[in-house]
Amino acid sequence: MARIIGVLLIAAALGACSAIKLAYNNLPTVSYWWLDGYLDFDGAQTPKVRDELDQLLAWHRQNELPRIASLLQEAQALAPGEVTPEQVCAMADRIRERLLAVTERAEPAGTELALSLTDAQLQQLERKYAKNNAEYRKDWLDRTPAQVQEKRYDQFLDRTEDFYGRLSTEQRELLKQQVAQSVFDPRLADAERRKRQQEALVLLRGFAASKPSPAGARAALHGYIQRIAEPPPGPWRDQQQALLQEGCRNTAALHNGTTASQRAQAVRRLQAYESDLRQLVATR
Repeated sequence: MARIIGVLLIAAALGACSAIKLAYNNLPTVSYWWLDGYLDFDGAQTPKVRDELDQLLAWHRQNELPRIASLLQEAQALAPGEVTPEQVCAMADRIRERLLAVTERAEPAGTELALSLTDAQLQQLERKYAKNNAEYRKDWLDRTPAQVQEKRYDQFLDRTEDFYGRLSTEQRELLKQQVAQSVFDPRLADAERRKRQQEALVLLRGFAASKPSPAGARAALHGYIQRIAEPPPGPWRDQQQALLQEGCRNTAALHNGTTASQRAQAVRRLQAYESDLRQLVATR
């Protein structure tokens, strides 16, 4: 659920979703079916998972939505002027903090679920991982470098124009240049995802075999999550840090190259999302 909330939060920040209220209210249902695709819940797990997702959303609505709305309000104050890469990174760090708060809140329920998984469900999880990996290969690894650049450019262009309005020829050229110079490496991302998948399978199968205490299982899950959030030193951590700094620089450069009317459009977009979130808080 943290992952799905993260997608919606990023969508709100970038202007990529025009129905955030509807999507947010449907998060427990969407999250349940997303998880069920990985684990194929049994009759005993289904009502428990649904109830926990409902509780998580209620907590998020009350505790996190006001914080996110405040972040959007701060972004509105920044949008009319120029921004620095440091300001962009600071905002990204605060968004990350909010996502980690959701993950931490979900840990007790996630631990209970992890301890209840059967061997058949872990086999389903392994098959789902394999399917995801095949789709990732088709989307990214089987493409030429030029095709990867084109795909990323199209994605960034859609998000940016939804936020600022239509970009000029010069602005599009800047975006193309940024994509062409990117340090993004889909093969590193693929290697990391496979590593984490195998780590998850080993961890969960260990739970099934050794039956640890809830406290011990939660500590192990927390460690796994932290290794994703803060990778140990190595190529993947270097890639993440480089991509973060690149993203902050590129976002600032794109924003600083926009016109007054485009920035006004961005402010209106941010205001609309803030209004949506505050209405969601009020209707809990």
